[in-house]
Amino acid sequence: MRTRLAPWLTLGVPTVFLVALFVLPLLSMLVLSVWRTENYHIVQDWNLRNYWVLATDGAYATFLLRSIAMATAVSVICTAIAWPVAYGITLYGGRYKLLLTLGFAVPFLTGEVLRVIALQGLLGPVGLVNGVLMSLGAAPLRAIMYTNVASAIGLVYLYLPIVVTVIYLSLLNFDQRLLDAAKIFGASPARAFFEIAWPLNLFGTLIGFALCFIPCLSATLAPRFLGGPNGTLYGMAMAQQFGESGTWALGAAMGVVLFALSIAAVFVAFRTVDLRRTGFTGFGRG
Repeated sequence: MRTRLAPWLTLGVPTVFLVALFVLPLLSMLVLSVWRTENYHIVQDWNLRNYWVLATDGAYATFLLRSIAMATAVSVICTAIAWPVAYGITLYGGRYKLLLTLGFAVPFLTGEVLRVIALQGLLGPVGLVNGVLMSLGAAPLRAIMYTNVASAIGLVYLYLPIVVTVIYLSLLNFDQRLLDAAKIFGASPARAFFEIAWPLNLFGTLIGFALCFIPCLSATLAPRFLGGPNGTLYGMAMAQQFGESGTWALGAAMGVVLFALSIAAVFVAFRTVDLRRTGFTGFGRG
């Protein structure tokens, strides 16, 4: 009896969790997106007007394209920084590997709002960076704060620890002796890395990229506190629909579009890579 119940309990609990906290809220958002809001009241008028507004209003398309560009740039930067950091910890961390990895979790001991505000104080017109420059007799940097560059710096700061951790966990299962064998047979360190280490850990890299790309698409805090008036992103516009504007149905439609775009991006990324060559065994033997 216990043997029969074990699979149901093992699979049933996470299934109920996903259905209750993921599937049902997503379905409710999908239903709300085909209704409309009028004077801060929800009207159950089934139509696709909200999606028509998103498709025809150039402002929303601009916000979406700007968010895609920002998320792509931030994800590429985080991946480029995270790889040598994670790789260095794996090779030279020794018995301090776990401690060094946990060090990247220190920023998560404080709230995201506090971290963004701290970064605002660092990059602001009278922040630490400009304070040091002025004390050295140099002109303060006024082109960083309240720009898209500041938003990108903030997003990299927020999501870099996640990407480093994911790539590090991928490298933990990588056999470094493969690189030694490649060097013995005449491969240069760069060739050994790009032909062995990189492809065999590509799946972990894609996961890290996705875990950075998807939240960046809906980012609100960093662009709001660090970005300028011309740096409005899609997530900020979506949050406004649920706040000041009170157009919840339009905001729900924006959320559906964002979710569909995220799923499509992940699907394309994983379809364009032959994961069996990366050592990923999640597809089975077939």
